[in-house]
Amino acid sequence: MTAGGHGFLSALPPGARDQLLGFAHDAPFPAGRRLFDEGGAADRFWIIRSGRVALDVQEPGRGETVVETLGEGELLGWSWLFAPYRWHLGAQTRSAVETYEFDARQVRDEIDEDPVFGLAITRCVAAVAIGRRLRAARTRLLDLYGPPGGRAVAAGGEAP
Repeated sequence: MTAGGHGFLSALPPGARDQLLGFAHDAPFPAGRRLFDEGGAADRFWIIRSGRVALDVQEPGRGETVVETLGEGELLGWSWLFAPYRWHLGAQTRSAVETYEFDARQVRDEIDEDPVFGLAITRCVAAVAIGRRLRAARTRLLDLYGPPGGRAVAAGGEAP
């Protein structure tokens, strides 16, 4: 498999990208498919090749609230990398989706065996996925729960 372009894979050093893609298999999903639920076992993860996936959180009395929508090139799931390996959010496809799918245990075993690979993957997950995702979730929550007429401010920023 080959991949270039933008997103998670392009943020990896070429050797780590090729090594990771050695664990990938193609996994298509139809629109409206629930991929995982908050609190479920995080035993796999995906890199989106095409389509859109919504990340959501369960709110008592409100149901699912979308906190971010992911698209081409983005990593879907990072909970597989950190114990206790449980999803922090839920995910559902918004359109037909093509992905690379990975078995989390296989990749974690490779991370343990190859520290250079492990450092590259961990840094990339932290920088590209977790940091960006937390900023987006914060902004979305400010939009939902901020004062009426207020404006959400990017993480660490100040209102004008």
